[in-house]
Amino acid sequence: MLFDRIFGRAAELGFYFLFALFPTLFSASSILGLAARSAHQIYERLLDYLALVIPTAALGAVLQTFNETTAAASSGKLTFGLIAAIWSASVGISAVQDTLNDMYKVDERPSYFVARIFAIALTIALSAIVTVALASLLVGDFLAALAYRFIQQDLLAAAAAITSRVIGWFVATTLLALAFAVTYYWAPSVKTRCWRWLTPGGAIGIAGWLVSSLGLRVYLHFFPSYSLTYGSLGAVIILLMWFYITGLMLLLGAEINSQIEGAAAEMRLTTASNLTVTPEDPQA
Repeated sequence: MLFDRIFGRAAELGFYFLFALFPTLFSASSILGLAARSAHQIYERLLDYLALVIPTAALGAVLQTFNETTAAASSGKLTFGLIAAIWSASVGISAVQDTLNDMYKVDERPSYFVARIFAIALTIALSAIVTVALASLLVGDFLAALAYRFIQQDLLAAAAAITSRVIGWFVATTLLALAFAVTYYWAPSVKTRCWRWLTPGGAIGIAGWLVSSLGLRVYLHFFPSYSLTYGSLGAVIILLMWFYITGLMLLLGAEINSQIEGAAAEMRLTTASNLTVTPEDPQA
C-alpha cells in the first residue's frame, strides 16, 4: 500500500526541497539585496515571519547564507539567480508530481518536457502565493502602526490594530490553504479535476504542518542536544528535518484525499450497479 511509502517519499521531497533552497535564496537575495538597502525594515520583517515556522537553529544558518549572498547582489546575479531558482525549485515540484501520480494511480503520464513545463508553471504560481501571503502579514502590521499613529483614542486604536493584524493573518492562512489546493489540483496528472478550496486532506495537512513545525521548535528549545550528535552539521540536519516534515504533511493530505475520492468513486459504482434492473424472463 502506498501509504506505507509516504515516509520514504517525504524524505525524498525533503532532499529536493533542501536542494532548491539555496538557489532560491540566491535569487531572493538578489531581489531583496537591491531593495533592502532602501527598505531594510521590510527585509527584516519578512525574515521575522519566516522565523515563526522555521526552527531557530536552522534559520540562523539560512540567514547567514542569505546575508552573504545579499552583500554581493547584482543585476547579472539577479537574472541568473531567478533562472536557477525556478529550475531548481521545479525539481522539487516534479518530485511532488511523481508522488501524487503514484497516489492517484495515474497510468498515462505526460512527457518529460510537458511535465517540466507544468512544474515550472506550478513553481511560479506557488511562489507568487507565498509572496502575497507574506505581504499580507506585512500590510497588516503596517496598518496597525498607522492606527496607533493617527487614531487618538487608545482603545479605538488598539481595536483597529488588532483587527488589521487578524485580517492579515486570516488572508495569509487562506493563501496557505490556496497553496495546498493548487498543489493537489494541478500536480497529479489526472484526467478529471475537481477544484476544492479546502479539502479534508488539505485541512489536515495544514494543521499538521503548523503543529509539527511549532512542536519541532519547542523540542529544540528544551532539548538542544543536536550539536553534540551532529556538530557543525546540526543546523543543516534540523533544516532537513523541517523540510521532511513539510513533505510528509503535504503527502499525508494528498493520501487522505486520494483515499476519500477512491472510496467515493467505488460507492458511486456500487450504487449504479445496484440501480441496474435486469429484465424479467418472460418464460418464468
